[in-house]
Amino acid sequence: MEERFISSMIQCYFIALGVVFGGSIIGSIGAFATGEPPFTLMGRIAKSLRIWAIVAAIGGTFDAISKFERGIFEGSTLDMVKQILLIITAMGGVQTALLVIQWFIQEEIE
Repeated sequence: MEERFISSMIQCYFIALGVVFGGSIIGSIGAFATGEPPFTLMGRIAKSLRIWAIVAAIGGTFDAISKFERGIFEGSTLDMVKQILLIITAMGGVQTALLVIQWFIQEEIE
């Protein structure tokens, strides 16, 4: 694999982690300001941000779909495999953020 792709994988991981973790923390500040329980809402926000973090990390859905299309119809399987690896890496970032938030709020996130 090329060096550029590995750096893209690392960036995808941390972008997904940052979207879930940062969004949950900022959202819980808003919950605190409105009088709702911040830790409970932090878990709910983290759960709802999962898919959006993956989409943000891979750079939007249209690029991913076009790479899958190119892989299927033009026989460019390397692009398809790279895109799958980026999605898996972004999922790893999301799961890491959920684990850190679970440790922080001491509640189970379903």
